Amino acid sequence: MRTPLIRSSAALVAAAALTLPAAPALAAPTPSPGAATVTKAGTSFLTATSITAGQPVRVGASTSDYLYWSFPASAGQIHDIAATVTFPKGRTGDSTWTVEVFDGLRRRQACTAGAQTPTAGASATSVALGCTLRRVRSWAEPWSADPLPGTYYVRLSVVELPEPDLGLPVDVDLLVAEVGDGDAPADDGELKAPLVPNTKAGTVLTGDPAAAPADDDGSLLTGWLPDLSSRWVWTAVGGVLAAVAGVVGFALTRRPRRP
Repeated sequence: MRTPLIRSSAALVAAAALTLPAAPALAAPTPSPGAATVTKAGTSFLTATSITAGQPVRVGASTSDYLYWSFPASAGQIHDIAATVTFPKGRTGDSTWTVEVFDGLRRRQACTAGAQTPTAGASATSVALGCTLRRVRSWAEPWSADPLPGTYYVRLSVVELPEPDLGLPVDVDLLVAEVGDGDAPADDGELKAPLVPNTKAGTVLTGDPAAAPADDDGSLLTGWLPDLSSRWVWTAVGGVLAAVAGVVGFALTRRPRRP
């Protein structure tokens, strides 16, 4: 008696899956019309090759190279980095590649989308990498890692591969595209309560406050004798003990006088 119910449930699930709309695919970034192709890359932050959004990059490199590029970013912009590494024939195993983005302070920026560290099989002829950055903010707290306007650095490298594949030539295609522009969204909303609540207000004094009575126990020594826990007391005691130790040591070590 349960078989028809199971079949009907499966049919409903299949029908719902058929009626669900497919999620729209993100459009691949395209180069700007008339942009010159960059054919070189730097090997460090200091030698990074400067590029602009929409300018295609195509360089030849080796699997052991670290490739660096830099591009400017303004407040409100969102950038998408897309890279493709094409392999030669004769690779011996899988390889894992990564694309990283750093800001002007060399702080690594997080990616909101894209295959940042994909792995290419031994039989693959290419691997695609991607990284969509967060919207650049016009201001941020000094302790935060929010993206701020300035120069950003892109680093492409291989993080894992068989040792025989080190040094194999590869072709790298990279494009930094601007997928969002405009003013950064304002920090909307208000605090429902202050972070530091107001304390209860006291009364306003109209005259000079009365002095607190002194705590007198009737002893004449109170007020000028130091406290037993004071460092001056222990310093004096230490000096006396040191003097006694010196006298005793001298008495024990001095030679007796001959008559």
